[in-house]
This record gives sequence, structure tokens and C-alpha cells, in this order.
Amino acid sequence: MIPFDSPAMIDLRYVKKLIEMLDGSTVDSIEISSDKGMKLRISKSSQQRVAAMTVAPQMAAPVAMAPVLPAGGAERPAGEGVAAAPKAEAPKVALLEIKSPLVGTYYSAPEPGAKPYVNVGDRISKGQIVCIIEAMKIMNELESEFDGVVREVNVTESNAVEYGQVLYRLDPTG
Repeated sequence: MIPFDSPAMIDLRYVKKLIEMLDGSTVDSIEISSDKGMKLRISKSSQQRVAAMTVAPQMAAPVAMAPVLPAGGAERPAGEGVAAAPKAEAPKVALLEIKSPLVGTYYSAPEPGAKPYVNVGDRISKGQIVCIIEAMKIMNELESEFDGVVREVNVTESNAVEYGQVLYRLDPTG
């Protein structure tokens, strides 16, 4: 039985399992539909995700710049030459990406007003909770798959995130 015969009864565990199976395969996308007109499409290809959700590019551009501005702003008073040097070095270090495993709403802290799980500059360990993604009224704690130092936070509080969207970038060398 397909667990989404009724729009109100989508089994999130089933969707997560489909995502995991798709990630581990050579198949690029999967689409399932029920007799009642409900459709579920999961795709690894970024071009297909952009075509399906036009909101993703609009959110990505301003958020990607946010981590860069504080770092550049902090270095400018010391001198313009200093600000140019880190930009030249940044591409040399391969940053690890923590991506959203599901579609939902991003929360950086366990409750409103609480301290965020992680901030730029924090050292985190594999298995450490980095955020919460709410999907279908279920709060899903996201754990880091890597050890490293948080270099970028690419999402803002209470905004929607897509499957596979980069949430954090870590420097493994710290």
C-alpha cells in the first residue's frame, strides 16, 4: 500500500526512506502517484529541483552573502590587503557541506529565543545536533555528519528549506 492515499496521511518515514534509497542509487529521480491524484516527486538533479521550486534560487542568493559580509567587515578595518588574502585562500580549502535531508522549515535553536545550536566559528563534532527541520508538524533534529569548524550558515531562521539544500559549510581542518 502506498502510504499517501490521502493528502493528510503522508508517512514521513516512507518519504525519508525513498530519499535514502534514491541517494544510494544511480537513479536521478522518482515520481509516485496515487489513485486520488496525490503526486510525490523526488529528484537528485539540481536543474529539476529549480524547475519544480522557483523559490529556492531567490532564497539562496541573499543568504549566501550573509556569512561573507561579517567576515569581510571584520577584516576591513585592519586593511584592504588583509581582506583580499582570505578570499584568495578560500577556494583552496574544500569545505564539507551539511545538506537538508528533507523539505521543511529550518530552526537554528530548540525553541524561540534560545541560543542557536551552532554559529559561524563553532567547532562541531560528528553526531552533534546542528538544527531542527520541521516537516508536517514533526520536529526533526539534524545531526552533523562531519567534524569541523562552521564557516557558513546558508539559511535564516524559520525559512523553508529544500531537500539537498546546503545548510552549513564546515572547514574540516579547523
